[in-house]
Amino acid sequence: MTRLLTALILGCLALTAAAPARAATANRTIALKATVATACTVDVTDLGVALDVVTGETKRQVGSVVENCNDGKGYTISVNSTNNGKLKSGTNTVAFTPFYDGTTGNGSGSVSVTRSKATFAKTASLAVTIPANAKTIAGSYSDTLTITIKAK
Repeated sequence: MTRLLTALILGCLALTAAAPARAATANRTIALKATVATACTVDVTDLGVALDVVTGETKRQVGSVVENCNDGKGYTISVNSTNNGKLKSGTNTVAFTPFYDGTTGNGSGSVSVTRSKATFAKTASLAVTIPANAKTIAGSYSDTLTITIKAK
């Protein structure tokens, strides 16, 4: 009987050794991340227009602006006059009103437009209106408009 028991134990050991081992399963992860910085730019084209301050101008286009901004909440474009909405020649001035993409500016030569989403390659026109004044004093009149883009 001892021999039979020994033979059975050896047989079981042989079967156990012949059975394939089960592999353990392990999962690991890799986190993917990316960051995109906010980028807002304007490309401004000055049309080099000589304005007629004696007979006046009505929404005369003086430039164009290409807007690019990747902020999903949108952005604001501001146009500001250095001389607060006046062309100057020495102490003489001629008032004007700016228009940006159809929006009328205020009496200080500023106009602001708000966009509600990211926009790429949006072209907008910049124009001015100058009331006619036959009594304008002779001189070379000028001002500078600054266009600024700011993400929300």
